[in-house]
Amino acid sequence: MPDTVVVTGANRGIGLEFARQLSRRGDEVIATARRPEKAEALRSLGVRVETLDVADPQSVASFAKALQGVTLDVLIHNAGIGEEGPGFSRLPVEDLERSLQVNTLGAARVTQALLPNLRRGKRRLIAALSSGLASLEKNRDGGWIAYRVSKAALNMLVRTMAAELRPDGFTCVLIDPGWVQTDMGGRGAPTPPEKSVESMLHALDRLSPSDSGRFLTSRGRDAAW
Repeated sequence: MPDTVVVTGANRGIGLEFARQLSRRGDEVIATARRPEKAEALRSLGVRVETLDVADPQSVASFAKALQGVTLDVLIHNAGIGEEGPGFSRLPVEDLERSLQVNTLGAARVTQALLPNLRRGKRRLIAALSSGLASLEKNRDGGWIAYRVSKAALNMLVRTMAAELRPDGFTCVLIDPGWVQTDMGGRGAPTPPEKSVESMLHALDRLSPSDSGRFLTSRGRDAAW
């Protein structure tokens, strides 16, 4: 049976590729973008496209209202922002606030808003895209402060969600897409979006509730916290 899947931030890059591959294999995709009218590549896929700015509580509420009564099986938190930025001594706190609003609080808002829909579904899978830059163990060189902090906070958010939602049969995981050829990753990245998403979907398809709380690489192995 096909799943009904929400993919946030699907106007380009990894999110667009998730929408493309999920639709191609027969799943029902609900893809979001802040400005759907400009998301020509996404609209060309023929999937359902909804307006969503994960950093705007009113936008999240409107999105949830549009999906009222819709059964959801999978929620993929892809929407995010990230840039290297200056070092800590010159980092504008506003940059940190913005990253947290989108990368961390956005995932919290959307998950809370869609929990009723997910409870109706059969898989109850919540997957949030994290990053190796969020790893406390691997951070030896600094840099990318706002992005690192927001993704590390996302890791704790999802880990806590996993613990609290496990009794209800939810599977909540984090997954690192790797260094991918996107606007953020740059053309020098070794992995095309098609390959990263193919690997991630293969990993996500094999999950069960016993995997809830894991931080995975794109190939489904345990990533370093």
